[in-house]
Amino acid sequence: MSEESKPSSGQRAGVPVNPRAVCNGCKRLYRDPKILPCLHTFCSDCIGQLEPFSVAAREGPGPGRGARAEALEEHGDRPAVTVLCPDCDSEVELPASGPGGLSTDHLALDEVFLQTLLTDGPLGCDLCGEGGAESRCDVCCVNLCAFCCQAHRRQKRTASHSVRRLEELKSGGRVRRPVLCSLHPGQELRLFCPPCDLPVCLECAATLHRDHGCCPARDAVDRHGGRIREAVAGRLRPHMQRLQDALQKVDVSQDALQARVDATASEVRAFARAYADAVEEHCLSLLRHLEELRVQRRNQLHLQGAQLQQALLDVGGAVAFAERLLSRGSDAEILSAKAVTLRRLSGLAATGYDPTPDGAATDDGAAIRFAAREPAGEVDGYPLVGAIHSNTLELTKCTAEGEGLQRAVEGQQGHFAVVCRDSAGEQVERGGEHVVVSIVHKEAKNCSLETTVTDNSDGSYRVTYTPAETGEYSVWVCVRAQHVKGSPFLLQVNRKLRRHGGTFHCCSFCSSGGAKEALCGCTGTMPGGFKGCGHGHRGHPGKPHWSCCGSTAERSECFPPSVLAAVSARGHLRTCEL
Repeated sequence: MSEESKPSSGQRAGVPVNPRAVCNGCKRLYRDPKILPCLHTFCSDCIGQLEPFSVAAREGPGPGRGARAEALEEHGDRPAVTVLCPDCDSEVELPASGPGGLSTDHLALDEVFLQTLLTDGPLGCDLCGEGGAESRCDVCCVNLCAFCCQAHRRQKRTASHSVRRLEELKSGGRVRRPVLCSLHPGQELRLFCPPCDLPVCLECAATLHRDHGCCPARDAVDRHGGRIREAVAGRLRPHMQRLQDALQKVDVSQDALQARVDATASEVRAFARAYADAVEEHCLSLLRHLEELRVQRRNQLHLQGAQLQQALLDVGGAVAFAERLLSRGSDAEILSAKAVTLRRLSGLAATGYDPTPDGAATDDGAAIRFAAREPAGEVDGYPLVGAIHSNTLELTKCTAEGEGLQRAVEGQQGHFAVVCRDSAGEQVERGGEHVVVSIVHKEAKNCSLETTVTDNSDGSYRVTYTPAETGEYSVWVCVRAQHVKGSPFLLQVNRKLRRHGGTFHCCSFCSSGGAKEALCGCTGTMPGGFKGCGHGHRGHPGKPHWSCCGSTAERSECFPPSVLAAVSARGHLRTCEL
């Protein structure tokens, strides 16, 4: 059997190992178990093998700690050594004497002895070595056969020792081994020295601790054990309960956190699926748009090919006729047909042929491009990017926009915009188009307005003008010599309104505070002796009106001064308020 498969000390097939008897450091039964300040127990050898976490002089922290530690070592004193507990990872300080100065864990020794009884099977006698052990002396810690047990009890020195049967120890499950003095072997620690705070044997009490007032250990246990019980029951158990409650809250919080994370993850997945659907729908829309552009471009190319083919046939026919006339016709025939032939040839020669219909790019598809980062609006509330642009201008989609197309004011600058668009109705991203705007008075044919067209270099053009006369105008907007959608437009130029100088009121009587002699712009006068509101006087318009000119429209133009001059300026109510 290999070394790895052999059971460790204290183990036997079919017998469970008591974990309280095993060191967590070496994973074997305790050997000289020592208690660390954190109350975790390890073998003395295991503690001695721990790496020091820090080494410092016992005088305390501060500058020169390493120097003081070295000085102590030179004089034979060990500095304080701090190690990390392998179980709780706490920093614990070892005594100056090393692991041997730590308290021995006698409870662990009891567990080791009980584990040994349960796993080692029949034990031999530790005295004679012949018979099978049946009993054990608690004081001498030896296993005895029946004969040696009787002899042990006959001897005067060992007659008072406690001897118990091994079967009783195995069945009891709890072994109480006597704690013996390290200075006087065989002597049990039955006394307690209060000044030294140590358990001692009878010989130690009579010699080393003679004047210390030692008392029985059972009397000291009542006092010191009560302190331990008070610390456990009064402080640590409530503290442990609070820790358990806090840990339970942490567990509940972890469950709530996991639930929230799971719910959020579901929301994220649902969002991602919906976003993916929106992106897919946007992709299909882009592909449909691309297919429309392809069909449009194909139709344009087909029309262009047909036009060029017809032009080629026309030119070829004209050339063939002219060459046949010159080669085979007589002088009279040539002269008689020369007029119609030259007109045809001149007309064909003057006709220009643009190889790119509507100014499209010469390379098929070069005018189509995909802008991956351009915002493309929203689909079901999800913002998307990516747009297909075509620089192919569609004249039927070009528009003229702005209030300056319908109305303007005499003497004030008007403006509107011309937007060039592609086949999808999107604004093209380049300028340079030939945009012509003409504004002509409909009645005065010789009256036209000077216009200014400004290229914004983004497919839009700003048109400005300043009308000098009122009336109706025709606005012609052309791109590449073709009217945009809605052209020509009807423009109405109105006069610049003159502000009213009076008050908009119901009657002169009410507005003047009861002055019956007051005159109003409506030219009416108060009847003699009339008292009260003068709505019914002669010349009253029957509705509120301006005192300066008599106009019944609040937002209106005041009459020219020539009309106002006919009425006395003194009598007009220009300052009265209702």
